[in-house]
Amino acid sequence: MSKKHYIIPIFVPHKGCPHDCIFCNQKKITGQIEEVTAGKVKERIEENLSTIPKEGSHIEVAFFGGSFTAIPIDYQKELLEAAFGYMEEGRIESIRVSTRPDCINTDIAENLKKYGVRIVELGVQSMDEDVLKLCNRGHTSEDVVRAVRLLKEYGFVIGIQMMIGLPADSEEKALRTARELINLKPDIARIYPALVIKNTYMEKMYLRDEYKPLTLEAAVELSKKLLVLFEGNGIKVIRIGLQPTENILLGKDVVAGPFHPAFRQLVESLVYRDIIAYLFNKTIGKYENITLKVNPKNISELIGHKKSNINYIKSKFFIDKLVILQDENVEADTIVLINEEIAINMSENNFYSISSK
Repeated sequence: MSKKHYIIPIFVPHKGCPHDCIFCNQKKITGQIEEVTAGKVKERIEENLSTIPKEGSHIEVAFFGGSFTAIPIDYQKELLEAAFGYMEEGRIESIRVSTRPDCINTDIAENLKKYGVRIVELGVQSMDEDVLKLCNRGHTSEDVVRAVRLLKEYGFVIGIQMMIGLPADSEEKALRTARELINLKPDIARIYPALVIKNTYMEKMYLRDEYKPLTLEAAVELSKKLLVLFEGNGIKVIRIGLQPTENILLGKDVVAGPFHPAFRQLVESLVYRDIIAYLFNKTIGKYENITLKVNPKNISELIGHKKSNINYIKSKFFIDKLVILQDENVEADTIVLINEEIAINMSENNFYSISSK
């Protein structure tokens, strides 16, 4: 039986970051402005451990904020040592950090390894030089290549984070970024549609009509293509879309952009729509008595937001009656299509593999 994964998040907001990216207001995103100390790290871990079952749990401490290895090395050591003590006691299993591609070198990698860090996530955002410059990222695509190669030498699990819909970006550039990142063979990925956040330079650009964010529909469609590319090449996508918080909502700190509280579900529903269409195109004969079966855990993705998938399939294949069944005997993440006596199926993984070629 696999262990349930728990993450204890500790935010180090905008500490040490040498650049003010035009899309970033880290204090707003983290919802925290106070100084993080070793004492606060321990306090946060203790609070979380008191609510997590001791048996059957994989517990990880994650230092988020995007520039962890840019803070002074002594400060890094102070925070890491506080968490590492819990690893030595066997109370947590791993530590992860998120940082910038230009803030990784041999000394930093050795220090992270010393304190038990297992996963390093890099905020790449784009591999297009024009996008990086316009967004004031302060690093190049070559910095990404160097950082990934160095982290691989030290055996870290490597995560990459990319952002779509930034100024000067395009679907073509985003897909090219994904393919370049795939060639580097990271282990995990996150996909974030760019949002206009209050008190950022991108908000000024938006208000001056110098920047137009992606529509929700366009962001979902492009994210689907990226999801297929990454997953089809063995890179697990662990998040799509910014996580909603009390402030990260349209009308609050999100001024504009493709925000949706269930953004990933919208993306995965599109994947299911494509799988259903693929299965229909594989069947022969009339579409008169069609049944679609899925595991109960996948029913919302199959139906789609506001029954969008069902309506799409009915109109595309001229079906009046379509039976939807939940069946626990159907393997998770798999769709079964029954047309008369013919039954065919496809899993998400098989679809990713076929579609990412």
